[in-house]
Amino acid sequence: MAAHYDVLIVGGGIAGLSLASALAGKCSVALVEAEQELAYHTSSRSARQLIPSYGPPVVQELTARTLELIAARDVELPEPVLTPRSFMLIGSEAGVAAEASGSMKPITHAEALELCPALVPESFAAAGLDTGSFGSNAPLLLDDHRQRAVAAGADIYTGARVHSAQRLGSGWEVGAGTEAFQTGVLVNAAGAWADELAVISGVEKLGLQPYRRTAAIAAVDRPLPEGCPMVAAADNTFYFRREGNDVLISPSEAVPSGPEDARPRPGDVERLVELLNTVTTLGITAVRRAWTGLRTEAADGVPVAGFDAEAPGFYWLAGQGGYGFQTSSAMAELAAEQILAGQAGAGAAGPVSRTAQALAATRWSIRR
Repeated sequence: MAAHYDVLIVGGGIAGLSLASALAGKCSVALVEAEQELAYHTSSRSARQLIPSYGPPVVQELTARTLELIAARDVELPEPVLTPRSFMLIGSEAGVAAEASGSMKPITHAEALELCPALVPESFAAAGLDTGSFGSNAPLLLDDHRQRAVAAGADIYTGARVHSAQRLGSGWEVGAGTEAFQTGVLVNAAGAWADELAVISGVEKLGLQPYRRTAAIAAVDRPLPEGCPMVAAADNTFYFRREGNDVLISPSEAVPSGPEDARPRPGDVERLVELLNTVTTLGITAVRRAWTGLRTEAADGVPVAGFDAEAPGFYWLAGQGGYGFQTSSAMAELAAEQILAGQAGAGAAGPVSRTAQALAATRWSIRR
């Protein structure tokens, strides 16, 4: 017998979990995750930094709202999700000017060196600083969404990969693992597998492209001081930040990939260590562990949140790219409003707000 839910969310990362917590208690909700554990892929491989000046205007708007929502929740938690941690961009004058946006302000070369003494002075000419940036406790945020969703009545199924989905009457019939579901709204929060889920569901895919992004925890001779900003190169060749007495480092690569359980490629981390030992005085001595996540993007680089143009009841919550955590609560808030409007009979005739229009799955700029 199929289980009946108003909304079935496919994907147990930050997108799916935040939406489950936003919807639970307002309608019947189930979440299915292909892996045996939640947040196994990209959501467990986050740089854990929320940067208001990072991304296109609509992403910056979503980030500001997400920070508001998380901060409001933090007062109820035993420890906070958010910790102030500035973000500094360095590079050539032209490079920093081109990449700086939003709340980022230019700072002098001397100020940059004071904030991060590990930088080799000759390695950069200009810098910008976002003091409204925050470090985030990603596991705590993920688990808080999970707990809130379950407490409000949501059901979560792991080890339940979707193998069939078809439009049936006024809803959807979905097979996931050994389970069968009937639902009014099918939410595609499948991350790098979002287009694959669309194909399984008989829905035209959007051309969402996963990109590799590798990171590592490295031991250093000279740890960064407390309060040191996260530092990124304007030419996207690296970023690093303090991680206790170690550093988190990344080559900031964006290499196209298929949906997979990504792993670091030989040489990627080694070349990064060589570069950072040239432009900093960190003295990286060893790599403790390394990983690779997939950042999935639409053609225009803007996340997708909205009902499909042709398939009734099929909702896209995908293409978050590198903005997943910093837009998650705001995107879940918007998605919940749209889905509940449809459940109430208002339909999904189309977005009305500027933000919803920018994120809509029906926008002309989304397809490759």
